[in-house]
Amino acid sequence: MINMEENDYRIPKLILFLGVFSASLSSAFVKSMTAPSSVAATYRLGLTVLLMTPVVLMKPDHRKELCALKPRDVMFCAMSGFFFAFHLYVWFESLKYTSVSSSTVLVNTEVIFAALGYILFFGKRLKKGEWIAIGVALLGSVIIATADGGGEGGALKGDILAAAAAAFTAIYTLIGTRERDHISTTVYTYILYSGSFLTLLAVDLVTGTPLLGYEPIDWIMALCMAVFCTLLGHSVFSWSLKYLTPTYVSTVKLAGPVFASVTAVFLFHEIPGVMQVFGALVVLLGVYLYARQK
Repeated sequence: MINMEENDYRIPKLILFLGVFSASLSSAFVKSMTAPSSVAATYRLGLTVLLMTPVVLMKPDHRKELCALKPRDVMFCAMSGFFFAFHLYVWFESLKYTSVSSSTVLVNTEVIFAALGYILFFGKRLKKGEWIAIGVALLGSVIIATADGGGEGGALKGDILAAAAAAFTAIYTLIGTRERDHISTTVYTYILYSGSFLTLLAVDLVTGTPLLGYEPIDWIMALCMAVFCTLLGHSVFSWSLKYLTPTYVSTVKLAGPVFASVTAVFLFHEIPGVMQVFGALVVLLGVYLYARQK
């Protein structure tokens, strides 16, 4: 972390908070689209790369850094983008089946999956308090799934997809962590998003999903996602890690489901039930307790 006086952290904290709010709008934009999930994600990443390309290529420092990257770094950044692509695809799909509140809460369990990844792939051992926190989050997930469909039905499918999206997030974060400490935010995210875009294009081609012929609203919403949710959302998360701890960033991101749920109430009249709210609070408590352990 960069040495700063405590008061100097106020600006990064404010920017991070605004980034969480921007990213939380993603569910509202997705729900307003008519295109298939893979196409919606392709449009979002394609427009993001299109907007970033002039910035990267026109600035000498970025061009120099990009050309100086080792093939191994490019490979890992692209691999991170591969899993980010499936995070978006699966999460967009989850919003077709379950509510915004359930989906956004479950997708924020990424920190729990990251902890399990450290156990499986890095031989990390968790403290008792961390295991308790994971157990609390999993309990909340079960409560949400039960409240949404009693263990069956479309809502449960959406909940499972949202949890899978969280797992993909954890994977791309774990891969990207090793690159983020020596690559600038702009160059790292540019390769990440480019890899994601190419992955989604491949998915569309393999599945035979048409890329054109959709409503104008799809392009408008995709552009909104590219600007607000990707560039002013996910990119801000990566940038903030220069100044704030990963624990702090993960904890602040817990405000995302709250923003998304409030937005869904006004735009889609999605009012969560009592058990959904209770399960969501339990999940967020578990993630918060885990973050505090770190």
